[in-house]
Amino acid sequence: MNKMADKTNAIKEFFKFCSDNEVEFVDFRFTDIKGTWHHISFSMNVVNEESFNGLLIDASSIPAWQPINKSDMLLIPDPIRYFLDPFTADTTVVVFCDVWDIYKNQPYEKCPRSIAKKAVKYLEEQGIGDVAFFGPENEFFVFDSIKMKDTINCQYYEIDTEEGEWNRDREFEGGINIGHRSGTKGGYFPIPPIDTMVDIRAEMVKVLNQVGLETFVVHHEVGQAQGEIGVKFGDLLEAADNVQKLKYVVKMVAHLNGKTATFMPKPLYGDNGSGMHVHISIWKGGKNLFAGKEYQGLSDIALFYLGGVLKHARSIAAFTNASTNSYKRLIPGFEAPSILSYSAQNRSSSVRIPYNSGEKAKRMEFRFPDSSSNPYLAFASLLMAGLDGITNKIHPGEPMDINLFELTLDEIRERNIKQLPHTLRSAIEEMLIDREFLKYGNVFSEEFLQTYKAYKFETEIWPWEARPHPFEFVSTYSC
Repeated sequence: MNKMADKTNAIKEFFKFCSDNEVEFVDFRFTDIKGTWHHISFSMNVVNEESFNGLLIDASSIPAWQPINKSDMLLIPDPIRYFLDPFTADTTVVVFCDVWDIYKNQPYEKCPRSIAKKAVKYLEEQGIGDVAFFGPENEFFVFDSIKMKDTINCQYYEIDTEEGEWNRDREFEGGINIGHRSGTKGGYFPIPPIDTMVDIRAEMVKVLNQVGLETFVVHHEVGQAQGEIGVKFGDLLEAADNVQKLKYVVKMVAHLNGKTATFMPKPLYGDNGSGMHVHISIWKGGKNLFAGKEYQGLSDIALFYLGGVLKHARSIAAFTNASTNSYKRLIPGFEAPSILSYSAQNRSSSVRIPYNSGEKAKRMEFRFPDSSSNPYLAFASLLMAGLDGITNKIHPGEPMDINLFELTLDEIRERNIKQLPHTLRSAIEEMLIDREFLKYGNVFSEEFLQTYKAYKFETEIWPWEARPHPFEFVSTYSC
């Protein structure tokens, strides 16, 4: 069956689904460069098969996309990626969309989902594998409140949560203080009453199941008010779509419970941050290509993939750790590795080879990414770096099984160990130096990479560098 017939059948199945579920509205969603989900809704009675040929949008109103004199772009709905929105009062189906460039008559070069699709196509064209499986682990915080201000004379934020150790002496409503708190870096797997998030996490899991995400582990994380919900892995595009769904559900469930959820990498100074550990394997013909007889049961292909990621990690950090806040997480002592190495079961290493007993489960876990990244760009860059390693047989060197957090700066230099960049500026600069592998197969175009650089400098790097920080007043005001 050809692709056109497949699409026609998928569209028919979509409308049958809408009819069976008495859908009233169709919500078409697409993702911008930062990773923000945008949407436009239509009444079900005006949506038809022609809608899947493209819906006109004003791309000049989307950050870093089009100039106003060339603003028209088309949303192309994906007829196999949709779910019922569990939060709307009227029955609404959400449809994932790509963006089509009407001026070049091709997928839009700045559409992150289209970039992810091109990365998958490049994998197939190279003949290396037919599917790359990605399993992200998105950590998050659920706070009771967040206040922030950013004006010329005032810069501050204030977070509060019942679990916060700063509330040990606070009188809550009715003069009650429960007194059970984990403290800094003490929140891994506590039971109630220390863990106050059991019910809200359970509600999140139920809603995730409703939207088609199969969950397998749910728990409190190390940080105060921090949690994690493990979702079953999928192919690259499915996994990225699922990250968007998971973030939407977690934020909405928290919001409807009068709380606020964030995937920000480092909201609490001195406590663990939130990462997005990514498990990866490549398969071909139903066989896991990462299973073999080398280190920890890995294959040569797996080691070469790993070598490619380690070689290009400083470059792809621009996509996997995409915010200025990302680099406040990547410091020793908080289970967030910055040293570029690999090891078995060693969580101080940036790449871990998880313990498992079967070939099907053989994979590697990349521990440095976080959820401030755009999942489509992060996963595509991880794939392109790994494929470059396979093509050029880049060996990752010897594993490092020691506690890397205990190494001094002198020891790191003496061993010639590479580290991730320390700032987003450095990561973007590294990407500009080492970017050719990203452009193979025109997956990341030069136009997109330059746009991404400009966007990050204008919206995050320069504003962050220009602002006095409250700690500077503590350390410098009396100079």
